[in-house]
Amino acid sequence: MDLDDVDLQLLALIQSNDSISTEVMAQQVGLSKTPCWRRIQKLEKSGYIKRKVALLDADKLGLGVSVFVQVKTNQHMANWAEEFTKVAASFPEVMEFYRMAGDYDYLLRVLVKDIPAYDRFYKRLISATSLSDVTSNFAMEQIKWTTELPLPIKGKADSN
Repeated sequence: MDLDDVDLQLLALIQSNDSISTEVMAQQVGLSKTPCWRRIQKLEKSGYIKRKVALLDADKLGLGVSVFVQVKTNQHMANWAEEFTKVAASFPEVMEFYRMAGDYDYLLRVLVKDIPAYDRFYKRLISATSLSDVTSNFAMEQIKWTTELPLPIKGKADSN
């Protein structure tokens, strides 16, 4: 599916606030309500919209400590990688999980209540699998956080 500017505008609106009514979105992108609804349905069926969620406030829920965990392993077999992926992804504290190129093999962003909660997470992680190095970096301040993707919408300021 090729996206046109209206599709991109709809995606931008949806990702910034999914509670906007179809009628309001239609007005903002210059469509009537039914064609707008059809486009949104098509975007969902095509997989551009993965799911709709509510974003919760981690600080208000007592989850104010972000830890970036860099993991090195000397195990580079497919079965170990598959098992490690299952183990690390199963921890609810793991918010993001990446396989990396560079000095470390994996990067995890972990969200916990406090340092003792991170220590409990760390002990569970290292007991669940063999790792050669785990380095933890604690975020002091969150300067920017967004879930909105940078969409190439014509007429908007372009960073290139």
